Amino acid sequence: MSAALVMDRIVASFWTTAALVSAASLAAIAIAVRFFGLGPVGATALYFVIWWTVLFVTLPIGVRSQHETGEVVRGSEPGAPSMPNLRFKAILTTLLAGATLIASAWILPLAGL
Repeated sequence: MSAALVMDRIVASFWTTAALVSAASLAAIAIAVRFFGLGPVGATALYFVIWWTVLFVTLPIGVRSQHETGEVVRGSEPGAPSMPNLRFKAILTTLLAGATLIASAWILPLAGL
């Protein structure tokens, strides 16, 4: 089974997406706590900030406006996205934020945070 097909199946269900995002988030926080000496609260707070920052980076990826696609929904803004793919972006954000948390805990002296 190809990676694209697996990703399509995951993002098709809200609960599967939520489970994957939760599991990956907890795994990244657990790695930061276990191997890099961060406290659970500090690691969670740092992850939260990183996650939201990365979300704003991933939101514009692949977005086309309703005007660009020619499918403007009556009563909506023509500049609104036609297919925002938010579930895929939540997974992408989670994976990038987890990698960023682990890399920053590894590179920076954050022990005791």
